[in-house]
Amino acid sequence: MSAVDFLVQEKIWFEKPRYDEAERRFYERVNGPSQSTQDVGANSILQDIARARENIQKSLAGSTGSGAGDQGEFVCRIKSLELENQSLHKVVDDLRAALSKLECRVAVLEKSPATTPPAPVTPYTNGTSSQQKNAAPVKEEEEEDDGDDFDPFGSDEEDPEAERIKEQRLKEYADRKAKKPILIAKSSILLDVKPWDDETDMVKLEECVRSVQTDGLLWGMSKLVPVGYGIKKLQITCVVEDDKVGTDMLEEEITKFEDYVQSVDVAAFNKI
Repeated sequence: MSAVDFLVQEKIWFEKPRYDEAERRFYERVNGPSQSTQDVGANSILQDIARARENIQKSLAGSTGSGAGDQGEFVCRIKSLELENQSLHKVVDDLRAALSKLECRVAVLEKSPATTPPAPVTPYTNGTSSQQKNAAPVKEEEEEDDGDDFDPFGSDEEDPEAERIKEQRLKEYADRKAKKPILIAKSSILLDVKPWDDETDMVKLEECVRSVQTDGLLWGMSKLVPVGYGIKKLQITCVVEDDKVGTDMLEEEITKFEDYVQSVDVAAFNKI
């Protein structure tokens, strides 16, 4: 079978372009000539150009308005800065004037002679002050007269009665000084005595601590304070004389019981 025979048997519309042309001409006669595709494309391009021009004009107008606004704001800021500068100039001028006045006053004070302070005025009550003023010179004259009676080359002999009175007064003064109680400086100390573990006998530990005895040491109240994990520490107070007992001595003596005591800390120290 040839290709022509094959195409003859196929149902193909070979005359469709002619019929399409005929249909177009019929509608042109009925409705009038239609715009060509070139005219439609040209119109769309013109519309795009017009829209682009409109957008450009709008953007230019917006930029012009914003530029004017920025310029106005810039002008306002310049005016405010000028006003502030003027006020600062005025303040500086006032300060200069005040400084010049102060310099003038200091120069005048330096040139003027030092004024003597006024004499103290004593209040006048019933003529007492005047009497005191009049009596003062008389008393001074009497003291001068007494000084004139002193003879540096006189005899060394002294009155035995005066010597006895002097010795008696010295003895009384020594007795009073001996009877006067001497102030002893004391301090109250709170000690934290820590054991090795929770199996340490705290009663025995306290007995060991209280067994430390010395002159100027007095033990006070004690209590057990939980530390953690079942371990308790011994807090005990004592009063010591500062000149006889110190904290270092107490720590050294207590830590000698090394079977019970792990460490000793001073929790509080107050003067009495």
